[in-house]
Amino acid sequence: GQTTDIIKRLKRHNLGIVPSTKSGTPWKLVLQLEVLSRSEAVILERRIKKRGAKRFIDDHFGV
Repeated sequence: GQTTDIIKRLKRHNLGIVPSTKSGTPWKLVLQLEVLSRSEAVILERRIKKRGAKRFIDDHFGV
């Protein structure tokens, strides 16, 4: 997802405020990437969701 406040976003997910992430609690931050523009963020998010988050991280960061 995209945000300017990662801590607030994570708290909202863990409090169950976000319906689409409510069932996956507790959420923990495993990767944070900073991009220069919202359009770059949208492109990156699309790539991650298409590949799958775990697979994307494994492919690009070897974690």
